[in-house]
This record gives sequence, structure tokens and C-alpha cells, in this order.
Amino acid sequence: MIFILFIATLALSLWAAARVRSVYNRYNHGQVASGVTGGQAAALILQKAGIHDVEITHRDEMLGDHYDPLNKRLVLSSANFYGGSPAAVGVAAHECGHAIQHKAAYAPLHLRMAAVGITTYANHVVMWLPLIGLFTGLIQPFTAATILAVAWGVIMLFNLVTLPVEFDASRRAKVILGEMGMVSAGAEAGAVSKVLNAAAWTYVAAFLTSLIYFLWHLLPLLTGRSRD
Repeated sequence: MIFILFIATLALSLWAAARVRSVYNRYNHGQVASGVTGGQAAALILQKAGIHDVEITHRDEMLGDHYDPLNKRLVLSSANFYGGSPAAVGVAAHECGHAIQHKAAYAPLHLRMAAVGITTYANHVVMWLPLIGLFTGLIQPFTAATILAVAWGVIMLFNLVTLPVEFDASRRAKVILGEMGMVSAGAEAGAVSKVLNAAAWTYVAAFLTSLIYFLWHLLPLLTGRSRD
């Protein structure tokens, strides 16, 4: 059964990742009518939002775009920083959405930031504890299941909090791009929406995966059954 779960959740994650790459590649061409690049769009959005302490930088990593709230750094892939396609501008605006959330003290973002440390430990637990138990036999199945249920519960809650953070950032991006005239209504706005919606599925897949493994370890504890 655990093998089936592993294959199913892996397939879900691979499908979500493949979908976002496919949609991104489909709309990562041409130039939006406004003529801005992703880097320029990010600078204009942050300026309009009154955010002057966030560094905008880039690196050669496809879809490695992110906002670092601890260092107040907005990192875009080089393709999105220099590119002016609907996909590039949309991704840049999405990351700006996180910076705006940070400035506005958006509660889910701060919850996610606070949970990063414990979630990192939880990820180490779910990675190494099964191997330690398998090769040493030092941990009883009930004890291991309890620890793993707690660890997967932490990861699941982290992924749950991530959902509103990401969906809200995409919502803000779509509104801002339209208000500032960086993308035109119709085809350009539709392309941005499709790219950001596809990206959202990766977070949904992560949440569903963690929820499945959390329930897999928790339910035997609640029903009094043991599992190797």
C-alpha cells in the first residue's frame, strides 16, 4: 500500500511540475504590448507599492523565482528578469505580490515564515527516520508512526498555510498588472492567468501529498492498529 501511495503522490507532483513548465513555455515568448521586462515590471510594481528596501536580482535558474522575506530580496530567473513575455511579467508580478504581502503584514505569510524552521526539521525526520528504523530496528513501529504522524502534520500545515499565500500573491499580480497597464486585457491577461494558475497546482499537489502521508500515519494510531 505504501508503494502505491508513493507512486500516486509522485505522479501527482510530477504532473503538476510538468504542467507548470508546459504552460510557462507556451506563453514565454513574444513581448507584452507595454514593452516592459520582468525586471522592469518588478521595479515599477514595488515603487508603486511604496516598497524601496527590497533588492531585485536575478540568477540563471529556470523557474527559480522567489521572494526572500528575511533578506528582503526578490530573485527572478534571468529569463524572466530580461524577458518581456506574458509569462515573465506574470511571474515577476507574482513575486512582487509576496513583497506587498510582507509590507502589509499578511498573516498567512508571517505564519509560513515562522514555521520554516520547524518544517525543515520535520522534513529531515520524514526522510531519515524510516531509514534509521529499517536498518537499526531501534525504534518501535508505534513510536515511529507517532513521530512520523507529527512530522507529516507539521509539513501538511505548512503546505496548507502556503496555499492562501500563493493564491493571494497571484490575485494581487493579476490586479496590479491590469491597473498599471503592463498587460492588456484579453490574450495577454489570459496568458498571465494561465501561467499563475498552473503554478498554483504545484502547491496544491504538495499539500495533498503531505495530507495523504499525514493521514496514512495518523489513522492507525487513532484506530489502535499497528503498521510496520
